[in-house]
Amino acid sequence: MLAQRFIQLSSRRLQANQPALSKFAAPAAIAARIQARHVAFQPSSSPVQTTPAKPSDAYSILAAQRRLRPVSPHLSIYRPQITWYLSISNRITGSLLSGGLYIFSLAYLASPLFGWHLESASLSEWFGSLNAFAKGGIKFMIAMPFTFHSFNGVRHLVWDVGKELSNRQVQVTGWGVLGISVVSAMVLALLV
Repeated sequence: MLAQRFIQLSSRRLQANQPALSKFAAPAAIAARIQARHVAFQPSSSPVQTTPAKPSDAYSILAAQRRLRPVSPHLSIYRPQITWYLSISNRITGSLLSGGLYIFSLAYLASPLFGWHLESASLSEWFGSLNAFAKGGIKFMIAMPFTFHSFNGVRHLVWDVGKELSNRQVQVTGWGVLGISVVSAMVLALLV
């Protein structure tokens, strides 16, 4: 802090005493990360007097400036769109799929320690003992996030190529991804 103040004062003195060297004073102040406050030129004969702001007044000046700034619009004023829902759904399904895989993998590795039976024979026996409605529901709950995340990933790859980027095309492909995800999840759930 003291070094910055020293460079600031010496660059001001250099600029005031030797106007020919003033072109070097500003870069020295910039290199020392010193912010300069430029005063507007006043053509009257009297010099412009500036008074430095007190540190206690700095917060009130900043608060007054913030009141004059425009407020950015919040999401609540916009009409919800399909792209919002698909974007957050893509993130949620990706988190659910990867989180579920990690949790099951850790449980499978820890199952011998705790006496859990997570081997394939036990899981298929448990699943086979369920009624048809429960089986279809479980398969749909697993297939829907998988198909949605997969088809929406293909949609994003198409966007990366630079295709289907107009507003209308984004909406059409969004509804298409949603429809094909539901249909393919139902088909996977109804497979025997």
